[in-house]
Amino acid sequence: MAYHYVGGMRDQLFLLPISMRDWLSEGHLAWWVIEVVERIDTGGLHLLHPNDGPGRPAYDPDMMLTLLLYAYLTGQRSSRRIEAACRTDAAYRVICGDVVPDHATIARFLIDHEHVMADVFVQVLRLCATAGLVTVGTVAIDGTKIGSDAALDRNHSGDWIRRRIETILAEAVETDADEHTQPGLGDIDQLPVELAAPTGRLARLEAALAVIEAQDAAAAEQAEQRTARARAEAAQGRKLPGRKPKDPHAALARAEADEAAVRLRTHTAARAPCTCDRPSSCAAIETNPKVQRAVAATATARLAAKAATPTTRANITDAESRIMKTATGWVQGYNAQAAVNEHQIIVAAEVSQDAGDVSLYQPMVTTTRQMLDAAGIDTEIGLVLGDAGYWSEDNATAHGPARLIATTKDWKQRRAARELGTTQGDPPDDATPLEAMEHRLRTPEGAAAYAKRSHTVEPIFAVKANHGYHRFRRRGLQPARSEWALIATVHNLGKLHRATR
Repeated sequence: MAYHYVGGMRDQLFLLPISMRDWLSEGHLAWWVIEVVERIDTGGLHLLHPNDGPGRPAYDPDMMLTLLLYAYLTGQRSSRRIEAACRTDAAYRVICGDVVPDHATIARFLIDHEHVMADVFVQVLRLCATAGLVTVGTVAIDGTKIGSDAALDRNHSGDWIRRRIETILAEAVETDADEHTQPGLGDIDQLPVELAAPTGRLARLEAALAVIEAQDAAAAEQAEQRTARARAEAAQGRKLPGRKPKDPHAALARAEADEAAVRLRTHTAARAPCTCDRPSSCAAIETNPKVQRAVAATATARLAAKAATPTTRANITDAESRIMKTATGWVQGYNAQAAVNEHQIIVAAEVSQDAGDVSLYQPMVTTTRQMLDAAGIDTEIGLVLGDAGYWSEDNATAHGPARLIATTKDWKQRRAARELGTTQGDPPDDATPLEAMEHRLRTPEGAAAYAKRSHTVEPIFAVKANHGYHRFRRRGLQPARSEWALIATVHNLGKLHRATR
């Protein structure tokens, strides 16, 4: 039985020359990305390619940027898969003009131009403003934790790292001795990989050790600042007022200050004051019951502080990453911040090593203003929205645009509004910063404005699930910032494409 099918003729030669314009429809995303890159200023990319030296010419930076933007827009970040797509995918072949940059070239392009990605973000933000998408009447900020290319179990203490460094150096000495004693090895003019490569184990260990030493120094400085007031009070013979602090280190500083104050008061109140050079340690004072109780309290506080002092650790794979808590557990990574307007355009993107958000509110507001100015947008920010992670009295009273910062979790905020009712007008003149903020949040206007926060900023973090952005591809704070800027740029391009097509 005969069948009549439409079949392909794979050996048929084309009778007319092929045009790439026929490979994709006019409205294809690839053509749109090509046009976008043609419209923005890419001078920063070309500065690294003077093209006046020997060797093979570099790939066109505009073409490489277009390739990366299209790849990220379609959820592809692997340089090897991008290279493969340049051979088999018509859209990629059109973007590259049928040349195929290999995966190493694609990866190196990101490395070489990591400092330019923030400028590309600004250029795209300017395009979004031209399309009327960058209104800043209300801006919401939030953060999400993104993993680094490092594992949690690669965090080690300073002692462990020092031992590993000593082991590597000892192995290097032993290897050097073997090369000079064994026949045929003396001519090898090559260092061990751990010593020769700047990214080798030794370099990573030394970087991690430097992080630990810096953190220990900062902790010591904070402890000294914590005890400054306690020492001042103790010098006047007064015990510190107020409730005992929950922080074991602060409690120790307070106990030491209280002990010194008790000693001084006991010495002053003694009927026959001693004539010792050091009355605080006089035997007569040491036997005083009040002094003995203070000494015992200090000893107990010292043990509690010692038990509560964690061993400082650093990650030997990515020393700049930090351990971050997420809703599902812990991750070794960074805190990626974003400021988003009502059109869900990211107007500022930053990456921090701080696990919490509270210290990032003011820097994010400043960065947002800087990004807007760089994009030529001089409109003043009307209102900044932040969840309870940003709450502090300093953030509530700092100079800058008006703000609504939740003082507790959103569900608790809603429950308080139901139980306490709404408020009207401005907060009372004698209200504390906390009371004033809660007053504003319970006004009808404040509640309506704050309700926009969750559906303004939180949806942009869906890129983690939708495109697999759970982990930065390169190690280090600056590479993470560069990649987050690229991700934010691609997000804005997607919004611009949907708004203008």
